[in-house]
Amino acid sequence: MDFVIFIISMGVLIWGADTLINQSEAIALKFNISEFVIGATLIALGTSLPEMAASVVASMNNKADIAISNVIGSNILNISLVLGVVFIIAKNINPNRDFFAKDSVWAIIPIFAFFLMIIDGVISRFDGILLLSLMGGYILFLVTDESSEEIDREEAQLDSDNFSWGKTILLSILGLILVMIGANFTVESASNIARSFGISEWIIGIVMISFGTSLPELVVSISAAMRNKVDMAIGNIIGSNMANIAVVLGSASLVNPLHIDATNYIFDLSTLLFVTLILVFISATKLYNKSAGITLLVILGIFLQNTITHI
Repeated sequence: MDFVIFIISMGVLIWGADTLINQSEAIALKFNISEFVIGATLIALGTSLPEMAASVVASMNNKADIAISNVIGSNILNISLVLGVVFIIAKNINPNRDFFAKDSVWAIIPIFAFFLMIIDGVISRFDGILLLSLMGGYILFLVTDESSEEIDREEAQLDSDNFSWGKTILLSILGLILVMIGANFTVESASNIARSFGISEWIIGIVMISFGTSLPELVVSISAAMRNKVDMAIGNIIGSNMANIAVVLGSASLVNPLHIDATNYIFDLSTLLFVTLILVFISATKLYNKSAGITLLVILGIFLQNTITHI
């Protein structure tokens, strides 16, 4: 029964997040916000809502392993799975934005901040405030970056003509409610599954929950890649990974300090750092091609194989 509840609640969680994402994009287009900023902020924050809801609820229930592993697993999957698939299916990958010069530092900073914070075995409430401030700095950087790509004016005008504040607010509230309900049942059912099979909550969080909460990024990025909006797809992943650590862990640690024994999860933490550095390398060399995509999927396979053998 817990498996059925888990699948249904994940569906509700993703559906609610998708509703919020769509309304966020509509608001952004109405106010003529650039396409890259939409991908790296509003859509990135929107696609991180499942992770945020799941981790905050886990923190409320004193399940720090789920709260932290969900974020680590989601960031690994965002790069290895989502970008791997994007690089393979996209026909012509030629981003207008220089991601290495402008955004690589924002991919690395949250990882090192996270590593420094877990040295003492706990992400405190003060650490949470620092993480949330980091996200604020990233958004400020993007908004003030004058060279951000312009949006499609015709698309923006079309969305603006069809825009309705009443409908947008109503759907946003509905989406938020669905996200919170879905997150609560997802965490509880996942915990029950872990206990019934003798699997640690860390494994459940880093594989099952993180895969489910990464689905919005996967859907949004594939959709963007198929429309040759690679800037939005890559921006979504960089922004989403930033949001996962800064906003998700920041918010979860404000609810309850998150305790972690990093020595138990060296492989997972090393994989997180490795795939992030691979992303920076790809952006530096502009290797946005199928070979890079296959490499990322191979790394994902190694990560999953190692994880499964430790169940």
